[in-house]
Amino acid sequence: MKAKDLRNSILQLAVQGKLIPQDPNDEPASVLLERIRAERAQLIKEKKIKAPKNGESIIYRASDGSHYEKRGKGEPVCVDDEIPFEIPESWEWARLESITTYIQRGKSPKYSSIEQYPVVAQKCNQWSGFSLEKAKFIDPSTVLSYADERTLCDGDLLWNSTGLGTLGRMAIYDSSVNKYGWAVADSHVTVIRTDAEWFNYRFAFAYFAGPSVQSVIEDLASGSTKQKELAQDTIKNYLIPIPPLAEQRRIAERVSELIPLVEEYGKLEDKRGALDAELPDRLRNSILQLAVQGKLVPQDPSDEPASALLDRIRAERAKLIKEKKIKAPKGGESVIYRASDGGYYEKRGNGEPVCIDDEIPFEIPESWEWVRLGSLCSLLIGKTPARSEIKYWSNGSFPWVSISDMKQGEVLNKTKELVSAEAIASCFKAGLVPAGTLIMSFKLTIGRTCILGMDAVHNEAIISVQTTCDPGFTQRDYLAYQLPYLCTFGDSKDAIKGSTLNKDSLSNLLIPIPPLAEQQCIVERVDELMPPIDEQRRIADVVSNALRQFTNRQ
Repeated sequence: MKAKDLRNSILQLAVQGKLIPQDPNDEPASVLLERIRAERAQLIKEKKIKAPKNGESIIYRASDGSHYEKRGKGEPVCVDDEIPFEIPESWEWARLESITTYIQRGKSPKYSSIEQYPVVAQKCNQWSGFSLEKAKFIDPSTVLSYADERTLCDGDLLWNSTGLGTLGRMAIYDSSVNKYGWAVADSHVTVIRTDAEWFNYRFAFAYFAGPSVQSVIEDLASGSTKQKELAQDTIKNYLIPIPPLAEQRRIAERVSELIPLVEEYGKLEDKRGALDAELPDRLRNSILQLAVQGKLVPQDPSDEPASALLDRIRAERAKLIKEKKIKAPKGGESVIYRASDGGYYEKRGNGEPVCIDDEIPFEIPESWEWVRLGSLCSLLIGKTPARSEIKYWSNGSFPWVSISDMKQGEVLNKTKELVSAEAIASCFKAGLVPAGTLIMSFKLTIGRTCILGMDAVHNEAIISVQTTCDPGFTQRDYLAYQLPYLCTFGDSKDAIKGSTLNKDSLSNLLIPIPPLAEQQCIVERVDELMPPIDEQRRIADVVSNALRQFTNRQ
């Protein structure tokens, strides 16, 4: 059960007389109501409170089992359709106005920057409790315009009476959190005040905060969709169950004991929800970690070793460099090998070998090799044509990829924006990136990969990864899965809106390369494992977004 559902269950059981047992020795609620009516009559006579419209309400259960209401000298009227649930025999139903000394909306204040006299607005009343942290302040010169009865007292119920989303939210005024010693309510908050000898305000709070009221609060409100409000007469006429006074106190005490436990349960529930949301990503990373360490599929000793594959790639790259189709790397081509002392060394061009053991993040199988990404692939950074040049963006016919167009692991067939032939000719010297190329984001959002489904260009936050000696795209597909994980080992720098890698750090990224046949096996195995994990991730995102939207409305 969700924490919110548990809380609602406790509150509902409390106000139905099912949370604690009844005590036959308690003075019944009917006697309490008679005493309240007598005291209210005296207060009305003394003009301390106003007489209700149409006379005082008396609700009773007749011999036919139905509930009737009598007001003043009028005839009794059946109110069975208003009774929301059954209550114990020792309890009674009453109108809220009949058991309170004060029900009044606050008034619109004249605000001031002088922080002396706070006014309670809707933001001050949260289900988590009352707080003046977000309160505004009234003009000190207007303080005397507020009648004494408007000054808030401990135990006052503060009911948000205006505005969709906050309508019906309630808090209890607590002077101990008011360092200013004085406060009033604004016109969006209704103040409900009870006499402690008549009615327990904490029991009243349990009722109004519970589902029997909150579930229909908007149905009882009036006004437009964006400005729903609870009329004062509606609040005064609310039916409320009245237990014996002693039972009210016991119920309030029991609720006060249970709700903090529910809140703790809610915190644990939130933590579990966070873990559940993280689980797909953790599973995905675990699978990729096993894959790059050679632990996802078994090695086949008959496979051609990765060293032979790298020899072919180096030969092909040397040819492309000679033909000036790609540029030679700075410092010469990188060759990484394991020496007889067990250490890893890197040789570049005519330079001396350098031990790189401190760069090696984990062990790999004997048939595998380490290689720099720049020695394995050609890397091309994109560009954003000048927005000020209309000719680059008007009448565009060539796809221009931004990170927002990319969805992890998918084939990209459409972009939000197109650029013109003039933009291609002026801004993209290498021309269009061919369909089938792996692209990866490396700024702000690091490691998002997808495959181009059409010829396209892309912005400077995306890099094209063009593999060499890869007729069946096996290396491409292997890298598409592994680069998001391996980028976590890259030399990223903090940025204002995230993190970023540059071309040099990407080029120097160490890649564990299995034999080509094993790469194919890894890709096939990951293809099997990822869909259910991605579906779990999608569901988690849907639930998270729904909860976020619901929370924002509260």
